[in-house]
Amino acid sequence: MGVLTNWCFSYSVGFGKFVTPCFYASPLFFPSLGTNSQIQQVISFSLRRSIFYALLHYTHFDQIRPVYSTLQRDHPIQSPKSIKFYLSKEVCSWVLSFSNSRSLKEGMCVHSPIIKLGLQDDLLLNNNLLSLYGKCFGVEQAWKMFDGMSDKDVVSWTGMISAYVRSGKHEEALELFNWMIVSGLVPNEFTFSSVLRSCSSLGEFELGTCIQARIIKHGFESNPVLGSTLINLYSKCNKFLEVSDIFASMENGDTVSWTATISSFVRARDWTQSLRLYSRMIRMGVPPNEFTFVELLAASVFLGLDHGKLVHAHVILWGIKLNKILKTALVDMYSKCQRMGDAEKVSVQTPEADVLLWTALISGYTRVLDVAGAIAIFRKMITRGFMPNNFTYAGVLNACSSILDLRLGQQIHLKVIQAGLEHDVSVGNALVDMYMKCSSLMGFALKAFEEILSPNIISWTSLIAGFTQHGFEGQAFQAFFEMRIVGEEPNSFTLSSILKACHKVGSLNQVQSLHAYILKTKLDTDTTVANALIDVYARLQVLDYAWRVFNMMNHRDAITYTSLATMINHMGNHEMTVNILTNMHNNGVKMDDFSLASFLCAYASLAAIEPGKQLHCYAVKSSLCRWISVSNGLVDFYGKCGSMHDACRIFMEITEPNIVSWNGLISGLALNGHFFSALSRFEDMKLAGIEPDNITFLLVLYACSHGGLVDQGLEYFHSMSKSYNMIPQLDHYVCLVDLLGRAGRLEEAVNVIETMPFTADALIYKTMLASCRLHGNIALGEDMARRVLELDQSDPAIYVLLANMYDDAGRSDLGNQTRQLMRQRGLRKNPGQSWIEIRNKVHVFKAGDRSHPQINEIHEKLESLGARLDSLGYSYEDNASSSYHSEKLAVGFGLLGTTSRAPIRIIKNLRICKDCHTFIRLVTEVVDREIIMRDGNRYHMFKKGDCSCRGYW
Repeated sequence: MGVLTNWCFSYSVGFGKFVTPCFYASPLFFPSLGTNSQIQQVISFSLRRSIFYALLHYTHFDQIRPVYSTLQRDHPIQSPKSIKFYLSKEVCSWVLSFSNSRSLKEGMCVHSPIIKLGLQDDLLLNNNLLSLYGKCFGVEQAWKMFDGMSDKDVVSWTGMISAYVRSGKHEEALELFNWMIVSGLVPNEFTFSSVLRSCSSLGEFELGTCIQARIIKHGFESNPVLGSTLINLYSKCNKFLEVSDIFASMENGDTVSWTATISSFVRARDWTQSLRLYSRMIRMGVPPNEFTFVELLAASVFLGLDHGKLVHAHVILWGIKLNKILKTALVDMYSKCQRMGDAEKVSVQTPEADVLLWTALISGYTRVLDVAGAIAIFRKMITRGFMPNNFTYAGVLNACSSILDLRLGQQIHLKVIQAGLEHDVSVGNALVDMYMKCSSLMGFALKAFEEILSPNIISWTSLIAGFTQHGFEGQAFQAFFEMRIVGEEPNSFTLSSILKACHKVGSLNQVQSLHAYILKTKLDTDTTVANALIDVYARLQVLDYAWRVFNMMNHRDAITYTSLATMINHMGNHEMTVNILTNMHNNGVKMDDFSLASFLCAYASLAAIEPGKQLHCYAVKSSLCRWISVSNGLVDFYGKCGSMHDACRIFMEITEPNIVSWNGLISGLALNGHFFSALSRFEDMKLAGIEPDNITFLLVLYACSHGGLVDQGLEYFHSMSKSYNMIPQLDHYVCLVDLLGRAGRLEEAVNVIETMPFTADALIYKTMLASCRLHGNIALGEDMARRVLELDQSDPAIYVLLANMYDDAGRSDLGNQTRQLMRQRGLRKNPGQSWIEIRNKVHVFKAGDRSHPQINEIHEKLESLGARLDSLGYSYEDNASSSYHSEKLAVGFGLLGTTSRAPIRIIKNLRICKDCHTFIRLVTEVVDREIIMRDGNRYHMFKKGDCSCRGYW
């Protein structure tokens, strides 16, 4: 019976048909049956050994130990001969091979029998044992095994090198490889593969090329495994051109080599080429695997959602199993494309999940500013039994930073402490960033920073940026110096942050010192650093240095041009700003939302409506209109160009107008003389739930001042503190003085100056002086002039205002004396300039200038108009002295250069004079043309003999 059973087992194993019921009926698996003599006679040693082999063959490894233990219990080992009877070298080898393939620690149970069998010097078994020790028990145990081996071959050395590589001890792996070479052994392809992985991890490119030379010498250059490892080495060392050469030299690239090459293009940020290579891979008949799609999904993040969906479709088409790695990559792709619904759908397609998957979901919700969603995922993760890691907590803290929720951030901080992760650098960096953004108290951020065991460059940069943001420039400089003392060298973001601190303190010397350091460390080639230098030099109005950095840059991006254009535009040089746009276009740099808004601002300042409309068209074609910064820029542009119909239309297209949108609309309405509409929009803004800011009240007070709405303006001024808990600033008091002064309530205006909580500056006295001139109060005007001259004697506008006041009062002698005093002090009145745009070209006119090629025709046109105005009571001859004023010249040229019914748009740098205002107003009555002029103070919409200012200018 025993012989028959043995034969049945052998037959079943041999043909792969394992008879489970008969097998499990064995007394070996029913210890309660006992071990009576009859059963022992039936179940022979031979049968037990057959069961042992069957278990091994059918991977029932967890049952090997009971079988082996039962064999030992029922038949104690008497001699080596009896051991060999049921446990042979073949069985040991089989157990070790099976264990190695699955990294099972239980396989070590045969080490003792190997010694008892006297097989401890068997090289094959020892190599298998060495491999298993390295996989399951770490490099130290593997080394003990390796060191005790009496005989070692290339497999032994390779196994030990692989153990070092697997544990991340790459220096030791390379050292052991050198010993192997010295011992005279020739490496095989697996040895080279392990050593190349160490070179990749350490960035040892030169050593890697030496290994490559050995590979070629030993004839392994066509090996696909080594080709993939070489591709990985070259790509990690940023040698992307050589990657293509290595790949092209491979005769039969497999899936691994194709995937490694695709990965190199992803690492090189050549996203399009990575997808092209995938297409070629498919055409060559090489099937992709899950790692191929992981790399393609990483590229799709930067190419857009459509590419990501296409890659996802190919995952389904190829029937790739959705394991945790691939599923996490899909979730990450959808979340970075802000499609959290799709990300969640993918995450539940299979039950498997890990911390990385949950963290990807949390980061995705953080990215779309759905903090509630991020916290919900965080809670669900904990409920499902997954312990958050450092990256998970960092993601949740970033969510708190994005909505400036300090209380929630502190709750997460408590969870971090409970998890013992407050010393982790990733979590610590997120805590520093959160506290810097959510709190004005620096103590919290400093405490979080001090808890980090090993602060890295991100830690220091977050600290420096936070100090700069909150106005603690001194602490920012101190942190910068301490960072360098501890040996941490700044990166581009650190330098950008410290350069901002230099701008805030206005220290050109510190900027130049940092610039010298940047040149010394060759960081000037970094675009981010160069952009920061341009920005700080431009903000400090040292344009020569800014241009010098600009011209030395090898690569310029949209930020480069935006920083330069913004500051030059802010300085009032709008023509140069427009030239920057031309330069940007010629260099092939595309505008982004910020640069487009900056150039719209320049055209708005020039009232150049046609080029501005072209930018509007570009914004529509490039889909930049969806950015609120661009929409706000368009509202401001059309408002400053006097086209309120277009400004209102753009405003109505904004889905969720912010405070900047509302301020732009109110400003345009006020500038164009629609004062009641401006105040009505202000009320609409409050009904929409938008809280007004300081700028809003400046605009409202301006509208009330220029519209003669004194009592309403006073009510708005007092509502700042009563209704909105806002403290009026000096600019608001200037507007209040202008409001009262224009209305002739000079005593109240003086009382405001004397009782306001600020020291009066030159601007407020000049505003009061202008009101005194308007109402002919010479005594008070002289007092205001005396006060302002005590503060600033170099401003020619003061002398001009005082002289004009004397002229208006019939005291020309005093007016001439004032002008003589101005000349004695070496001061000159700013020359009047006017700009007019015709057929996309801006023409500039200066007072008394005769350089324009059509100046004679312009004067003839003005004389002709003057003759026609005689019937309306205007004497051109009596006002011939003002015929050289720049605004009149611009009007004459505009009428000559245009034949259409389109409005003539003019800008003047100074306030329009009384005579020119009357002249232009009457011209629109006789020629039936609309003339829109923006002077240094407001808009004038001349039409059919009327002006939008209603004479209140």
